[in-house]
Amino acid sequence: MSDMNQSNIYEPIRCTVDGVIEESPAIKTIVLIPEKQFSFEAGQFISMTVPDVGEAPFTPSSSPFKTEKIEVTVMKTGLVTGAIHALKKGDVVGIRGPYGKPYPLENFAGKEVLLVGGGVGLAPLRSLFFSLLHTINAYEKITFCCGAKTPADYIYKNQILDEWLRYSEKMPVSFRITVDKKDEGWNFMEGLVTTTLDNLDIKISNSVAVVCGPPVMMRFTTLKLLDLGYSDSDIYLSMERKMYCAVGHCRHCLIGPYFVCKDGPVFTYNAIRNEPSVWA
Repeated sequence: MSDMNQSNIYEPIRCTVDGVIEESPAIKTIVLIPEKQFSFEAGQFISMTVPDVGEAPFTPSSSPFKTEKIEVTVMKTGLVTGAIHALKKGDVVGIRGPYGKPYPLENFAGKEVLLVGGGVGLAPLRSLFFSLLHTINAYEKITFCCGAKTPADYIYKNQILDEWLRYSEKMPVSFRITVDKKDEGWNFMEGLVTTTLDNLDIKISNSVAVVCGPPVMMRFTTLKLLDLGYSDSDIYLSMERKMYCAVGHCRHCLIGPYFVCKDGPVFTYNAIRNEPSVWA
């Protein structure tokens, strides 16, 4: 799909901010309207430019099949992300891309797909989830395990609880939802996201798993998946946190011989498991 995109992926496309959604105290979703056609595939990323501030790479969190608007979910961590958090409706930014390789959905066909995400790591998995729903009959079923520190930190909480949970009534989709520490109004699981992997109703020999989140969460989730019997070639890791310049020039994103921005950001655990920097 992205091959039919704009002719020059290095030329910024002007976008108008259509809305800003506060997902949690530290995370916002920016809704953008590109001035000309822009498309991407789930797993690919863009570089967003804030005029007079700078640019940074992000993975779109919206559906690749709704290109009139693009949503980007951003955690505030520094200068550029702080400027993004200060955006308001009507402001103008630029986006370049898409870059990187998408999730290999052709490898998921006919299988049970397990998604495991925590914190802002739910952002790329949200886009992937929309892609899977678009061709739901191609997969045996989808199990989505979601985690956050507290209910207040849950991004997309209203969408997950009010909309996504109802998908299980008409589609082969199920959810396991947890927080590290619950409050009085929380009616779901309590515990680290790895606890959602206990007693899974999944045929692991015909399943693939996709993991995205903070490094420590990804590490222990991967180890648990291996303990459950997943092959390291059936565990897909989204390594967005290592992206930097987006075009392979700065070498900040290297994992062994791989450039995350060009060879990834999606890798099988088999490809990078022996690299010392995989969890750094």
